[in-house]
Amino acid sequence: MSEPVLQASGLARTYRDAASGGVRVLRGCDLTLVAGESVAIVGESGVGKSTLLHVLGGLDRPDGGTLAFRGEDVFSRGPNRLAEYRNRSVGFVFQFHHLLPEFTAVENVEMPFRIARDRGEFRAGAVEILVRLGLGERLDHVPARLSGGEQQRVAIARAVVARPAVVLADEPTGNLDPATGREVFEVLRELQAERGFALVVATHSGRLAHRCDRILRLDNGFLRPIGDAEARDYFDGVASGGV
Repeated sequence: MSEPVLQASGLARTYRDAASGGVRVLRGCDLTLVAGESVAIVGESGVGKSTLLHVLGGLDRPDGGTLAFRGEDVFSRGPNRLAEYRNRSVGFVFQFHHLLPEFTAVENVEMPFRIARDRGEFRAGAVEILVRLGLGERLDHVPARLSGGEQQRVAIARAVVARPAVVLADEPTGNLDPATGREVFEVLRELQAERGFALVVATHSGRLAHRCDRILRLDNGFLRPIGDAEARDYFDGVASGGV
């Protein structure tokens, strides 16, 4: 088995509030990722899937447990190296693309390099990935002039342009119609096959989840694998409104 790219052990996260004293979202999540694999994380709305992705990506800090990237503890890093991890080692794709409205498609894709104040020639890489995603004639369009599917393709391009080792996708097709969603996810899987990053997808979509190598369910603050039969029952419940 390949060496882990990302390894989480016992991740815990509690949100504090005055009314309840605290809401424990993650209680002890374990996850090991190797290069090139894809993992779907499913669970009811509000169960903590987004929180887990934010912790894995270094956007949020856990209250307990450890997270190692290529053997190094992520949260023992200083602020600059933690920012570097978020910017270069991990790519993020969200349900709502979070593109900057005043910037063009290519400028949005260049953003990881701009944030890092990279002095290299990075525009060619941004243009290349947008062309690869069928947006060669939309390079200079601002998000308002792009369709929903095109905007999400730009968001995917931004996530992978720096060649991260891990891509975290939070309901990446949840804001798209089914046909466009399938098309966008297919693009993401093709890029994964080409670039070899590990992919974690939080989703309510059975079709999307079954395209991944593994399906894990987040329930009561813990992650556990589910097999084909349980996955079918779970998604049948989602389709009927039972989950």
